[in-house]
Amino acid sequence: MKLVRILLSVLVPPVGVFLTYGLSSTLVINVLLTILGYVPGMIHGLWAVLKHEEKLKYEEKVNQEV
Repeated sequence: MKLVRILLSVLVPPVGVFLTYGLSSTLVINVLLTILGYVPGMIHGLWAVLKHEEKLKYEEKVNQEV
């Protein structure tokens, strides 16, 4: 699923962000950036999806240490 979200955030940025965050302010920001230009929307989409994955890995690591 991770690879699918990354690919979708490159091809159709709002879809990748939606699958990661659902209906949220991050999705609204991404839609606006995509309307302004495909490249800003793609960059934000990739950043948002990868940042979310990084946060999940960090939380998993912290939970294992406890």
